[in-house]
Amino acid sequence: MRELDTQKTIQILSQIMEFELAGVVRYTHYSLMVTGPNRLPIVDFFKTQAEESLLHAQQAGEILTGLEGHPTQKIAPIEESYEHDIKSLLEESLGHEKKALELYKELLEIVEDASVYLEEYARGMIGQEELHNIEIKKMLRDFA
Repeated sequence: MRELDTQKTIQILSQIMEFELAGVVRYTHYSLMVTGPNRLPIVDFFKTQAEESLLHAQQAGEILTGLEGHPTQKIAPIEESYEHDIKSLLEESLGHEKKALELYKELLEIVEDASVYLEEYARGMIGQEELHNIEIKKMLRDFA
């Protein structure tokens, strides 16, 4: 087993926390912008995504502070396309989820063979983000 690079781990956890907090804002915004006959289930989907992003930010922050890091009060930049049809919102969501997947994979590279707990955490989050990608792609199929 190799030694954990605590500083790199704290750094990526901070990025994850900022990104997940941006997800709370992004998905809350999306839930407010949905219109049309399929509004209610899509609103529920986005609200659930916002809640999950908050939970993920809190989890990353707990680990970060456990490693004696200082949690950020920032959020990652959120691009606003001003396109609010359901297809556009879902495509933007897919882009967001792909970026989240990249961040968790980066965490895994840093912690692999250095911490069983952090490795399992990263793998679990990668699994969740992969599932989100699959679900959003399925939701986008009818728009093809």
